Amino acid sequence: MATRIRQKAEKRAKEKDTRPFAKARYIRMSPSKVRIVLDLIRGKNVSEASAILENMPNAAAEVSLKVLKSAIANAENNKGLSADNLFVAEAYVCQGPILKRIMQRGKGSADRILKKSSHITIVLDERK
Repeated sequence: MATRIRQKAEKRAKEKDTRPFAKARYIRMSPSKVRIVLDLIRGKNVSEASAILENMPNAAAEVSLKVLKSAIANAENNKGLSADNLFVAEAYVCQGPILKRIMQRGKGSADRILKKSSHITIVLDERK
């Protein structure tokens, strides 16, 4: 039993993705709004992606830029990579928990308000 568990752990460690990444969780913004911004930077160089995000008027661009800078810092400090060779390999958003609220309406009825949240992930890779 213990041998099988050890073998599984070794296999997981061997197949683990070692690329630098950063996550921002529980961002109070709809995933569809963030997805529009992330689609623009996917596959671009890090310097080009940060320039795009700095000049965008969207609120999601500010949060995405913060995650991108964190991923760059992780690559430089933890992996020892140069920021000049990096590009955005993956950029995706997942839906977080939804806050459900009620707004009172006329004649004793109510409308439901859904306040969505997002988990943003940016994965960098080195150009070869």
